[in-house]
Amino acid sequence: MKTMRSIDPAQQSDRDNYKLLIGSIIPRPIALVTTLSPAGVLNAAPFSFFYIVNSHPPMVSVSVQRRQGQPKDTASHAMAAGEFVVHITDTSYLEQMNLTASQLPPDASEVELAGLTAVPSEAIAVPGLAEARIRMECVLEHALPLGGTPDSPTSDLLIGRVVRFHIDEALLHGGRINAAALDPVSRLAGSDYARIGEVITLARPE
Repeated sequence: MKTMRSIDPAQQSDRDNYKLLIGSIIPRPIALVTTLSPAGVLNAAPFSFFYIVNSHPPMVSVSVQRRQGQPKDTASHAMAAGEFVVHITDTSYLEQMNLTASQLPPDASEVELAGLTAVPSEAIAVPGLAEARIRMECVLEHALPLGGTPDSPTSDLLIGRVVRFHIDEALLHGGRINAAALDPVSRLAGSDYARIGEVITLARPE
């Protein structure tokens, strides 16, 4: 019989709660998000607080944790321009994705630092990245400050409506995406990542 420990998040630090969340909610898909600064600098940053929120219309969410109470570049750029591009991280550019997590000054581009290739989008002004086998052009539907206090939130939840999918044709089979061919990378805790392992298939109950 297992022994469960009861933990009240209000009785421990934010950092300790963070560790429990990222160690429990695994694996997490990684969105590499590009945005344009007001000066036209192409920014890129990875986020694993990322998921689907709707299919009609298609919408995704990205939660951007603030730094010392201030929105990070990704959130501030997306809110100012009203658009961003989400790329699904796969093994083919994992190390380059990791480099985009570097803390650079606002006038420096993580895309250039990582040696990634910018490509024009079709429906929005923010460029995408050629290395990604799946990317989604998004317009910002909602930006919600969360956590902390009303005067000092701790994160910004971006909800984007997908206005264009770009998918490598080699991944598509009858309108579905071949997950093994995509070889996506997911986030664990610490410095750990994971690939798809054994796949378990279960039919839904009637």
